[in-house]
Formats: sequence, C-alpha cells, structure tokens
Amino acid sequence: MTTLREEIEQSGMLTVSAALERLGSGATSTALTEWALRQAEGDAELGAFVTLDHSRALTAARHHDRSSQRGRLHGIPLVVKDNIHVAGMPNTAGTPALAGFTPRADAPAVQRLVDAGAFVIGKTNMHELAFGITGTSSAAGPTRNAWDSSCFAGGSSGGTAVAVARGGLAGLGTDTGGSVRIPAALNGVCGFRPTTGRYPSAGVTPLSSTRDTIGPIARTVADLMLLDAVLADDDMETIVAPIREIRLGVPREYFTEPLGPETSAAFQHTLAVLAGAGVTLVDVPTGEFRRVEQHVGQVITTYEAGVELTKYLGHYVPDTSLADLAGKISGPDVRRLFLEEIVHGAVNRVAEHEYRAALAEGPMRLRDIYWNLFSTYRLDALVFPTTPRCAGPLADTDGQIELGSERFPTFPTMVRNTSPGSIAGLPGLTVPMTPVPDGLPVGLSLDGLPWTDRTLLGIGQKIEKILNVR
Repeated sequence: MTTLREEIEQSGMLTVSAALERLGSGATSTALTEWALRQAEGDAELGAFVTLDHSRALTAARHHDRSSQRGRLHGIPLVVKDNIHVAGMPNTAGTPALAGFTPRADAPAVQRLVDAGAFVIGKTNMHELAFGITGTSSAAGPTRNAWDSSCFAGGSSGGTAVAVARGGLAGLGTDTGGSVRIPAALNGVCGFRPTTGRYPSAGVTPLSSTRDTIGPIARTVADLMLLDAVLADDDMETIVAPIREIRLGVPREYFTEPLGPETSAAFQHTLAVLAGAGVTLVDVPTGEFRRVEQHVGQVITTYEAGVELTKYLGHYVPDTSLADLAGKISGPDVRRLFLEEIVHGAVNRVAEHEYRAALAEGPMRLRDIYWNLFSTYRLDALVFPTTPRCAGPLADTDGQIELGSERFPTFPTMVRNTSPGSIAGLPGLTVPMTPVPDGLPVGLSLDGLPWTDRTLLGIGQKIEKILNVR
C-alpha cells in the first residue's frame, strides 16, 4: 500500500474524502498537515495566504492523531478566508485598519467544522473588505491565479480558491455577489453558495446582511456535500433523479451574451457533452434579469455595507470608526468606493428610502422570476458559465477588461452571472468545464431554487462525473 505522501505525490492532489479514507486506515493528520504547509510555503509567490500558523497547525494535527474521538472531518486541515473569525488568528479582512484585530472566538460556522474534527492552518488572502472581484486589491498584496501567476485569481475569496487549486484540501470563503463561485471557477475548482441563511453568519466581517453568506471551496462536489452537511447540520439523504430525467435551463440573453471566446467554446462543448449523456437542455429567456439586478444589486450592498460595518466595528474594534477604516484602505478602487458611496456624508451615499425601495422590490422580484422560469419550463436547475470570461492579466483589473473584441467595466462584467442568484438568496454551485487547449479554467454554474441545496449538489455531482474535468 502506498503511503499518504506517495499518494499525494503520484496524484498531485488529495480530496477531503480520500484523505478521510487514508486517515481511517493508518495515515496521520500530522503527515497530511506537514504536506499542506509545504505546499502553501512553496506557492508563497501566489499570495494565497495572509496568515499561515505552522505551530498551531501541527499541534492540532498531533492532537487529532492521539485522540480517540472521530468526527466527520477528523484530522482534516482547512483554510479560512481572512474575514471569517478564527480564534487566536488575525482577522484583517485584507485592510490595514483591522491588522491588529484578533478574534477571541471562532465564527459559529468555523466552530461546526472544528466540532467535526477539522482545524484551521491559515487565513487566506482576499480582495480588501470583500469589495472586489479580482483579488488584486489587498493590504497583503494581490492573489495570483493558480494556473497562471500573471493573471488575477478572482475575488473576493481568491486566496481560498488558489490554496485549494494548488493542493489544499478545502476551505471557506464568503459570497456576496459571486465571491466564492467566481474565484473557484477561475482556478479550476468547485465552489458553493448555499441558500442565504443555511449556514450561521455571525463572526464575519460583513458587507450585506441581505446577500452575504459563507461558502465552501473544494476540489470535488462530493467534498462540498460533506462540508455542507457539517456547516448546515443537515444529514438529509440526497436523492437525485436519473441523469436522463434532469432538465437544465440554458439562458438566452443575460447570462450568455456576450461571452469571451474561450468561455463560449467551453460552454458549447459542455452543453454537447451533457446532451450526449441524456440531460434535457431547455432554452429559456432571461432578459428580465438585467433590469432588476442592475437596478437593485449595488444599492442594497453599498447601503448595507455602511450600516453593517459600523455595527461590526462598534462590537469588535470600538476604537475604529467607519471613517477611520475607510481612510486607511490600501486599494484605490475600494477606498474610492467607500469615500464616495459608503461612509456617512458621502456625496453618492444611497438614501434610506432608495435602499428600502430596492430591498422591497429586488430580492422578491428576482425570486419570482426564478420561480416562474423553473415552473414554466419544469427545470431542475439553471446552467450557465460562472463568469463571462476566464481570468485576465493583472494589468486588466483597473477599471476595464476585455470581453471578445470589446472592453467592459471589470466588476459588473465579472459578477454579471452570479449576482442575480445572490440577491434572490438562491443556492449556486460552480464546477470546472473543459477549457480550450492551453486555456485557463472556466466554470459551469448551476442555480437552484431556495432550500434545494442538497438536491442541487447531487445534480452537480452527476454533472461533474459526466464532464470528468481533472
């Protein structure tokens, strides 16, 4: 039988499920953790980590090796985005004003993983205050793509996605408008945004109470299902229809026009593979998404960011005001947004009545659109490219990005496909598609109706097996 180290070296990766199997048959958590730490150190130039705690990680691994208790994630080292509280580790949220803040307690979601036997080896880099989609703006420096270090990793959970893509088992990110699914897609791994409210949300540096959620990133959908069961405390058996009974809606207009050439080619190839396997693909109209999403998404997020961050600072860092935080922001894109739209007295700050109107109209209207689509076309999920294009050069992150033969604003372009589901509070999953030859990773997204999380993951696992992108 091969050793754990030999298996990792031969395969180039190890999933959570495979690691648990090996840990149950004699391998040690210490050996697994030592390997994970070496991987992280070897990829330091990618900027995936803000904090990497060797001593703490190895102490936890040795404790698990000696323990007779066996939780569902016993002995598994994980990484956590730097805006999710981990007791005793700094929680900078990628910004200078929080550099000295170290939480005393784990976020409840982290505590559930710890109670199941996992432990945290480090905090991962992120777009500053989670207010960006490239991962290039952070007090810790940019996060670089796991496949091409000259390209951006995506954000805001880019550090977790890169760590997993480079051999880490799994980790946590947060998703407001696509911040788990986008970097997962751009780095060739799987990411999951649960139905809003499915996981505990406390102990996180916030943006939007309406849209924020923690979400796991892993190498396989099976690992996401395992993490979801622990994070949601949900052991419900997943029963998914046979592949020939699955109906997927393929959007026209909003989610698929325009697409970059590599993404378009990968998506068309994927649809052909799915159809060949017996999946029923149904063209569905999605033009109405554009008007609703663009009208309410930014209004809700920027207004709630000011309110939620003020409360967060008052509770955890009372000597720092929202204005203090904004004044120390390192990235010009994020600082400009805060000073112009979020701090009290900002010239473009959303008025409360505008926010109330957007909140009353947007989420409910989008949920109605989804319900009508799913009901009219008898869909199990909506399927579309996670992002309109693959990762771009780091130089393309300042304002505009190329999409086909034209250039478009970077942020709204990269969140275009993931933002509507986040406003509606839907579960969303991304799995890798087969990229064009010598191309960068591209992701396939599946959106489901609220509280169909386990079914959506089950469908995703079947699709992942059909696509067989590894």
